[in-house]
Amino acid sequence: MNHRTTNQREEEILRELYRTGGSCRVSVLANALGVTLETIRRNVRTLEERNIVRKVHGGVHLVEDVQEPTLKSRLDTKVDAKEKLAAKVADIISDGDSLFLDIGSTTAYVAKALRDHSDLFVVTNSVFVAQTLASRNNNRVFMAGGELRAHDGGAFGAEAQDLVRRLNVRFAILSAGAVNGENGFMLHDLQEANLARLAIDSAQVRVIVTDSEKLGKRAPVTLEKANKIDLLFTDQTPEQSIQDMLNRNDIELVVAD
Repeated sequence: MNHRTTNQREEEILRELYRTGGSCRVSVLANALGVTLETIRRNVRTLEERNIVRKVHGGVHLVEDVQEPTLKSRLDTKVDAKEKLAAKVADIISDGDSLFLDIGSTTAYVAKALRDHSDLFVVTNSVFVAQTLASRNNNRVFMAGGELRAHDGGAFGAEAQDLVRRLNVRFAILSAGAVNGENGFMLHDLQEANLARLAIDSAQVRVIVTDSEKLGKRAPVTLEKANKIDLLFTDQTPEQSIQDMLNRNDIELVVAD
């Protein structure tokens, strides 16, 4: 999971922290992994020394720079599911459509699935998406400006927000870091959430696409616009609480099985 871990127990702790959205109580970690509190505390101390986690009273938090893996590593996980999802999303997009695609790994697969489409009007803050769809089939691709982040090639900030705010597109294709029945759609990064909100407001049809690994999980930032989402594409039928959340917000579920 992380090249800075030194033993299997550290990897198990990080995996559990990712699963719970980036933070967890020490006692919960001990119960989940079936070890003593002292074992957890000892491994947390070594992780904290390498700035991978931060210890707070009774709990542990992932530090920001490891809360979300790099785009490259995410592209290499759940490939089959993401390809099926991408093909399903591509089916609703026609030649000549306009769309916004964010920096998620699943939306990167959507971009790949759109390579045979033509005359697309694409707005994105992802270098990967721009490179995939630009200069082919008479597409027009608008890359949101700003400094590119090293771990995912995404552009954020005032320039990116200004472009997304000024353009109106038919589809906003967005990823999610987590989905659950209580909070709806969540992301790991505040900048991503801010840009996603603008894209939702600038689009006619709003689509969330995420693999089933994110279902029932938590992430630090709530999107807060669940009632504006039109479609959720995923690869497994969600648990009942998520289905209830979708029904409350009149969101259509599409399962690519």
